[in-house]
Amino acid sequence: MPYDWPADTDFALWELDVLDRDCPICGHLMYICDHRYRRIHTLDGPAQLVCKLNHCPDPRCSGHSKTKSPEIEASIAPPNWAIGWDVFCWIGHRRFSRHWAVPQIQGELFDDYGIKLSHDAISNYIHRYQVMLAARHQDPENLRRQYESVKELVLTIDGLQPEKGHETLYVVRELTQKRVWFAEALISATADEVQRLITKAKEWAESLDKPVVLWMSDKQDAFVTGIAAEFPDVPHRYCDNHFLRDVAKPVLEADSHAKVQMRRKVRGLRKIEQAVLQRQSVQASEDLAADDPQATRTVLVGPVNSPATQDSAGAVVLEYCAAVRGILNGDQGGPLHPPGLQMADALHEVHESIQRNLDEKKGASKRSNSAAWLAASTAV
Repeated sequence: MPYDWPADTDFALWELDVLDRDCPICGHLMYICDHRYRRIHTLDGPAQLVCKLNHCPDPRCSGHSKTKSPEIEASIAPPNWAIGWDVFCWIGHRRFSRHWAVPQIQGELFDDYGIKLSHDAISNYIHRYQVMLAARHQDPENLRRQYESVKELVLTIDGLQPEKGHETLYVVRELTQKRVWFAEALISATADEVQRLITKAKEWAESLDKPVVLWMSDKQDAFVTGIAAEFPDVPHRYCDNHFLRDVAKPVLEADSHAKVQMRRKVRGLRKIEQAVLQRQSVQASEDLAADDPQATRTVLVGPVNSPATQDSAGAVVLEYCAAVRGILNGDQGGPLHPPGLQMADALHEVHESIQRNLDEKKGASKRSNSAAWLAASTAV
């Protein structure tokens, strides 16, 4: 489907000509016979390509009926694309290096470069980028260059399942170069299917003429039997991460229970925020009503969090509420750094910070009820 360009688009004009103008058949100098116009997005702005098409002037030559396009056109943008290679690489880098989602890529393209692409178009370009990247990673000549200085190989295999019910993606990686060799989704992870992948890894190692000195996996039965069959003399070790995760299962279960208990105790953040915002709204209306009685109605229906009317104590309470909410929603960690333990440490730091602020007040009458309640609730 053709790209719908706005009528007021300002295009940069790029004229492209054929570099080698000798007819490949008879050797005559070729002439310009026609022009082809293309419009593409680049990171420098919209561009219109004027491609000068050449053909042999001799009607008796078979090259007379064929046109030759400028060679440089393919280095600017592939045929029938609405974007150039620079935009294509920008999209691929954000998706696979920075793990951006399609809506985020779409928004950044429009905000920073004025490039408006649909979700479907971006998804299509991402798929093409993925195909090109996979083809380059599996190119034999490129692989040999990468492993010229490597003396031995360390291979690992693992299965990744995004959600239950979906196909499991089995990935074979080489650890000395930290390189994914290949990956394949298997509907059924039978011993024969897994061994087929291990056989393929053996063929890759043989093509590189490098010895495999170690295999690593989570020691699934299919991995154990397949590696033993194809690599009988190669050691097969247990992955450190899987080993620690299995050993730490009881600890992680207790840690998960502790997180539930902490979330049950630290409740009522929304009520505190609503109380502070309501107090600020009332204070704002009273302040303006004292100066201008006609402004009361405007304040009640207008913004209540303007810097001019927001008291400093309420702002501090709101910041603490936001910090506690972020801590309760955090779920990052591993066997060596359980997320529940990190949550408890963070809540303890918040509690100590609030307590220091309360201790600086002279007299209980000056204490903020919301802050005092928040301090008590974060004491875990």
